[in-house]
Amino acid sequence: MNLVRTAMLLAFMTALFMFVGFLIGGRAGMMIAFLIAAGMNFFSYWNSDRMVLSAYRAQQVDERNAPEFFAIIRDLAHNAGLPMPKVYLYDSPQPNAFATGRNPENAAVAASTGLLQALSPEEVAGVMAHELAHIQNRDTLTMTITATLAGAISMLGNFAFFFGGNRDNNNNPLGFVGVLVAMIVAPLAAMLVQMAISRTREYSADRRGAEICGNPLWLASALGKIARGAAQVPNEDAERNPATAHMFIINPLSGERMDNLFSTHPDTENRIAALQEMAQSGMNVSTGPVRAVNPTRKSRSVPNTGRGGSQPPRGPWS
Repeated sequence: MNLVRTAMLLAFMTALFMFVGFLIGGRAGMMIAFLIAAGMNFFSYWNSDRMVLSAYRAQQVDERNAPEFFAIIRDLAHNAGLPMPKVYLYDSPQPNAFATGRNPENAAVAASTGLLQALSPEEVAGVMAHELAHIQNRDTLTMTITATLAGAISMLGNFAFFFGGNRDNNNNPLGFVGVLVAMIVAPLAAMLVQMAISRTREYSADRRGAEICGNPLWLASALGKIARGAAQVPNEDAERNPATAHMFIINPLSGERMDNLFSTHPDTENRIAALQEMAQSGMNVSTGPVRAVNPTRKSRSVPNTGRGGSQPPRGPWS
C-alpha cells in the first residue's frame, strides 16, 4: 500500500511540475518540465538520501567513534526486526533527528550533536526508535522524494518570477496571471502535500517507536525537550533547506507551530498526550529492551563531526 501511495504521490508531483512548466512556457515548457521531473524522479529514488545527508553535512559514525549511540541503534534495529541502518551525526546545537533512505536495506538515521547533549540515553532511544519506525513503515522514501520535488517546484516558481513576466507571446498563454499562479499556487500546493504526508505519519511512527524502545514515556519526554530546543535554537541548514523540514522528528524551522494544515508536524502536546495515554493503557516498561541504555555512566563526549577542526563538545556520549 505504501508503494501505491508513493507512486500516486510521484504522479501528482510530476503533474504539478508539468503544470508549472505549462504556465511558464506553454506546451514546450510543459514538455521540458516533464523531462526534468522524470529525471528527478529517477535521480531522487537512488540519491535523495545522499542529498539530504549532504545538505546537513552529516558524518557517518560507527561503534569505534560513537560506541554507545551506535549500540542503542543496533539494539533498537534488532527489536524492530530491521537491518542495521547507517548511523550519522550532524553538527548542530538544535536537538533533532531524521531518517532517510529508499528502503530498510538502504536506510540511514541521523541525529544532531545537540540531541546527544540535551537528552538522556533513554530519551535518545525513544527518538531513534521513532526514526526506525519511519524506516519500518517505509515512510522515508516518500518523505525524501517529496522533499526533493517540493524544493524543485518552489525553485520553478522562483524561475517564473524572474523569467516569466516578460513573456507576452503564445509560449505563455496565460500571461502574467499564469506567472502569478506558478509563483504562488504551485509551490503552495507542493508544500501542502508535503505537510499532510508528515502529519499523518508522525502519530503512527510515535506509536511504533514506543513499541520498539519499550517505553512510550521515553519518547514523550524527548519530544518535549526537542520542541523547546527547536524553538530556542535555530538550525541554519534547515532554514536554507525548508523543503526537508517534514523529515525531522520535530519541525526544525523557526516560527509558530500549529496543529493545522499549515504545520509540517502535529502539535507536540498532542503527540505527548497520545504517548502518555499509551503508557497509561499498560505499555510502560521501566527498564525496556534496549541493553545499551546505561544512564549511570559518566565522562563521555560527543564525537567531533569534523567541522572546523574544533574540539568535540562535551556531552553524555562516547
